[in-house]
Amino acid sequence: MNDHPAPTPENALVIDCRQVTRTYNAGPEKLTIFSDISLQVCAGETVAIVGSSGAGKTTLLNLLGGLDKPSSGHITICDQDIHAMGEAGRARFRNRHLGFVYQFHHLLPEFTALENVMMPCALGGMSVRAAREKAQAVLAEVGLSARLTHKPGELSGGERQRVAIARALVNEPECVLMDEPTGNLDEHTGEGVKQLIESLRDRLGIAFVMVTHDMAMARSLGRVLRLEQGRLLTER
Repeated sequence: MNDHPAPTPENALVIDCRQVTRTYNAGPEKLTIFSDISLQVCAGETVAIVGSSGAGKTTLLNLLGGLDKPSSGHITICDQDIHAMGEAGRARFRNRHLGFVYQFHHLLPEFTALENVMMPCALGGMSVRAAREKAQAVLAEVGLSARLTHKPGELSGGERQRVAIARALVNEPECVLMDEPTGNLDEHTGEGVKQLIESLRDRLGIAFVMVTHDMAMARSLGRVLRLEQGRLLTER
């Protein structure tokens, strides 16, 4: 990705989440997932969110990505209030400024690695030629130049996750949101993904927010926060 723009200035605020609460109606009662959560993430920073199952980690990630709306509070991404946008505007914003990586890679099985990575570019209106060039560059960035024409079923678990990371990066987002990105990988492959995240963060200034159960990886990458009993606490 040699054509990546200059990294976002260090300490520039990419995510600003203030006093966010998420509740759901559960019959006659209101269920509070978390309340008054605040979180700021700067360019080039990695934040890992840990906590027990059901604590609301994925819900928080979905709020940060504009996939769900807070019951109260405000979330700005790159100085934009994503929840003040209409659905179409929010989708365009996500495609341009955010990348998403999930535990299950969600690659389209009938398409090659190259075609999967081209998808966000195509959705953004880029020409096929330009999308192909960008996808080839980012796949080279994650070490998969030799696997461009392979379909997901022909790739290893680590290779599929690298394709998913390349797809998240192809539109050069300011922030990548990751939900258990190494949850289905063996220790060696997970270590490779961790090193890739570190490299991309340090060279390109991308912010990463990651939900993970892997405490060793979380601590080695940067700031660790624990979501517990509806509160977001700094992990000691």
